[in-house]
Order: sequence, then structure tokens, then C-alpha cells
Amino acid sequence: MQFGARESMIGGVLAAIGASLCCVVPLVLLALGIGGAWIANLTALEPYRPVFIGLTVLFVVLAYRGLYVTAPACAPGEACADPVTLNQQRSVFWIVVALLAALLAFPWLAPLFY
Repeated sequence: MQFGARESMIGGVLAAIGASLCCVVPLVLLALGIGGAWIANLTALEPYRPVFIGLTVLFVVLAYRGLYVTAPACAPGEACADPVTLNQQRSVFWIVVALLAALLAFPWLAPLFY
């Protein structure tokens, strides 16, 4: 089964969320006023962070490949043949890449904020 750009981006977002569970999620929960000793258990996922980062990079590369390297195989008149749609997909791709980079860099940048 071949992944398209959309599936790759969804996989990349999910992998980035997995990579940031140990750091971003406890901070967001505390900012929302949700606390408790169970939040400390989220740091148990820290050893798996490199795996999630690798999955994120893999899915982003697959999405890039689907948007820029391989030509879309679609019939004339379909949405994927429209250059405006392709430009919108590429714009969304770069927005998502910027958000993923922020999520993945958060543990290294967080000490600058407190």
C-alpha cells in the first residue's frame, strides 16, 4: 500500500504528539489547571521519544515526496489535477512542518521560558 501526502502528514502529526507527550502535555495540562501525581507518569514515555521523532521525520519525508517528487496520478478534471489544490496542499504541508518542528524542539527550548 502506498501512502499519499495526506496519510503521511497525519502519521507525522500523531508521531510528533507521541514524541511530545513527556514534555508538552504535562505543561498544557498544568496550564489548564489540571494537576495531580499521575501527570508525573507521562515522563515515563521519555525513553520512546527518539522512536517517535524518527517516525515523525519518516512521515514528513513521505509527505514531501508525495507533494514534490512524484507526479500525482489522476485523471484530468479531478481535484488533484488542479494546480490551486496542489498549492494549497503544499502550503498546509509547510504550516504543519513548522508546527511539528516547534513540538519536537519544545524540550530543548522550554528551559528558556522558565
